[in-house]
Amino acid sequence: MTEVHSDQILVEEYPAGSPSMRLSVVTETWPPEINGVSLTLSKLVQGLCARNHQVQLIRPRQTRADEALRHSGFEEVLMRGMPIPRYPELKLGLPGKRALIQAWTLKRPDLVHIATEGPLGWSALQAARRLRLPVTSDFRTNFHAYSQHYGVGWLRKPIVAYLRKFHNLTRLTMVPTQALRAELMAGGFNHVQVVARGVDTQLFRPDRRSEALRAQWGATANSLVLLVVGRLAAEKNLDMVLRAFGAMQVAHPDVKLVFVGDGPLRESLRQRCAQAVFAGMRRHEELATYYASADLFLFPSVTETFGNVTIEALASGLPVLAFDTAAAADWVRHEANGWLVPLGDDEAYPALAAGLAREPARLAQASALACAQVAQLDWQQIALQVEALFLQTLGTPASPVVAARGRTLPAV
Repeated sequence: MTEVHSDQILVEEYPAGSPSMRLSVVTETWPPEINGVSLTLSKLVQGLCARNHQVQLIRPRQTRADEALRHSGFEEVLMRGMPIPRYPELKLGLPGKRALIQAWTLKRPDLVHIATEGPLGWSALQAARRLRLPVTSDFRTNFHAYSQHYGVGWLRKPIVAYLRKFHNLTRLTMVPTQALRAELMAGGFNHVQVVARGVDTQLFRPDRRSEALRAQWGATANSLVLLVVGRLAAEKNLDMVLRAFGAMQVAHPDVKLVFVGDGPLRESLRQRCAQAVFAGMRRHEELATYYASADLFLFPSVTETFGNVTIEALASGLPVLAFDTAAAADWVRHEANGWLVPLGDDEAYPALAAGLAREPARLAQASALACAQVAQLDWQQIALQVEALFLQTLGTPASPVVAARGRTLPAV
């Protein structure tokens, strides 16, 4: 049945399906942009399409030549965008409430899911409320925590207030960890649900280890290779990496440090640690080989909502040294598949790293246990969780699990 509002005419409705939904997903980042939000969201969208849901993706245009994709069950709507300050390779979606009202009046979705809280996300929220569309959201980035690393710590409270208002206007907010759920709910956020992030266990696996790659790093069978993957930026706490590397060099005769990623701190880090390998951006099989070929993953960030690199490392058989927060708190088992350092104990991180350098057999033991811990985080299972929450939001009982019908997005 077509729903008509007094000031709108709906000219097209998708055919009904069960349990198929018409979903509009709004995001301000999408591949080929490389970050945790774009990569995990693209996997989720692929999973939803494979389960026969019809997905309309709304995102900023990334380049002048960017063209919207359209094929069976999937379409893109490209909006205006501008480069993000200090992150010029990423785009910030500009307000587009009027355009979204028009698009959703012509093709009314069952549900709008907003993945990012920028100007485009806010416009989508306002447009959906105007049309009385159900809205769910993701809390994917700790923007309020980042503020202290860029000299605008005074913005923390206003940012938190904006995020709380944004998410409380949606029916459901998805977060990746129990700890983040507890933090947000203590801060006045409502209707918060935990949905774990997935990992591609066919891509990230231990058997991708490459002795040839280790040789390129100057590593031998007796070397300890430390790996860092992510944006080389202030919020990643990379000073702690250099402290851990220095402590391990004192404790072991042959330690190598490899950075994968790019960012504003790259040149500064290169000057401070000339012996490190700076591999730049790596993707897909090449990135998986980097993980599997190292001996210890260093992840000292304390500003993550999750930290997908943590579970990618574990799936690759690479033990993790991290602070006890975000993904590490849920998926690293201390002294089993990695090591956890209490938040705020900055002396313990390099001290623990030095201890591992003195007893490298502990790394090999942890490596053997690493991938088993995250084996269940398959993206198909995550898509099922999200589908169930969408159906719950719409007041529709979740159907029994059925096989995916084979429709996927092109590889990104």
